[in-house]
Amino acid sequence: MTDVPMSNPQPVQMLDFSRQFAELREELLGAIEEVCTSQRFILGPQVASFEEAAAKACKAPHAIGCASGTDAIWLALAAANVGPGDAVVTTPFSFFASVSAILRSGAQPVLADIDPATFNLSAGAVEEVLRFAAGKKVKAVLPVHLYGQCADWDAFAELKRERGLLLVEDAAQAFGATWNGTPAGALGDAAAFSFYPTKNLSAMGDAGLVTTLSAEIDDHARVLRAHGMRRRYYHDEVGWNSRLDSLQAAILEVKLRYLQRWNQRRRELASRYDGLFRAAGLAASSVKEGVVLPFTDPRAGHVFHQYVIRAPRRDELREFLTDRQIGSEIYYPLPLHLQTSLAGLGYKRGDFPVSEAAANEVLALPMYPELREDEQDTVVEAIRSFYS
Repeated sequence: MTDVPMSNPQPVQMLDFSRQFAELREELLGAIEEVCTSQRFILGPQVASFEEAAAKACKAPHAIGCASGTDAIWLALAAANVGPGDAVVTTPFSFFASVSAILRSGAQPVLADIDPATFNLSAGAVEEVLRFAAGKKVKAVLPVHLYGQCADWDAFAELKRERGLLLVEDAAQAFGATWNGTPAGALGDAAAFSFYPTKNLSAMGDAGLVTTLSAEIDDHARVLRAHGMRRRYYHDEVGWNSRLDSLQAAILEVKLRYLQRWNQRRRELASRYDGLFRAAGLAASSVKEGVVLPFTDPRAGHVFHQYVIRAPRRDELREFLTDRQIGSEIYYPLPLHLQTSLAGLGYKRGDFPVSEAAANEVLALPMYPELREDEQDTVVEAIRSFYS
């Protein structure tokens, strides 16, 4: 690690979009021009082409583009006929859409705590919830592949075999991630991806995707994303307007060609962060002793959408970094069961202690393929300085 004077450190952004755009500028502008020339802006040929490429990348037979990652979760659930009278088990430690999409489908969210090492939904906690889910018809489980690492799919697949549950992946942060070599998107009955601009595979706006192993779910999702129409102006059911536009599809197909290399670079940067923290004497097995580094399950192909540490005095550290123009973010500061808008779910503080502890300790550091090594040095040296 280079010696960076903390009196005047270089700024380090959490994410710099301009670097990726500079690399792909000509390809992206060419793809955009092609859409503009074609004048087919909604569900045009670029959408079908991207869907085919995305399905191939995920090793899933079907992929359905939609308007956002949030819509993708709802679409995956609704297309699998999850609705009123059903319950869906998911995690309290995720983005709001994981629960709001369940509510939008008409189903009841049921929460279970997370694994303390991976931050992913704990299959053991789900099994415990299922034992005591009196009066609830649990139809599906929605594990979230948080921060780019797949949930323990061996355990969830066993739950599916034992109980006949649907498994829907919230893979919003995990395009390109794998579990035992199988890509996210081909693990469950259906999966939802987000292409929000901060994601590993990113659009220039909102965009999403559903993948599925089921021809029936694929057909239903395509109807639901277009107001329930199979034929123009003839509505078989009440759907939604959630179509992927051709501009975003064209942009995504260009970027998809580079994603494998970008994800590998993220893994290299994560490994380098690990080494820097250990060399600085900061790495510890518990947050009481120091910085806890991200854990990667050996069965998982982690794509490090985020590099997330557990940090003592997390809020003070973040303020220290901000003062030095070093980016960081908290994903997520308040678990879903404590959100005001979800008070009706009936949970209270203390119900999910592992999630609540994580919310008080996690800190995401700058992580994107174009991040420079000297910028990593600056980040870790600043953290070393804070704790010295």
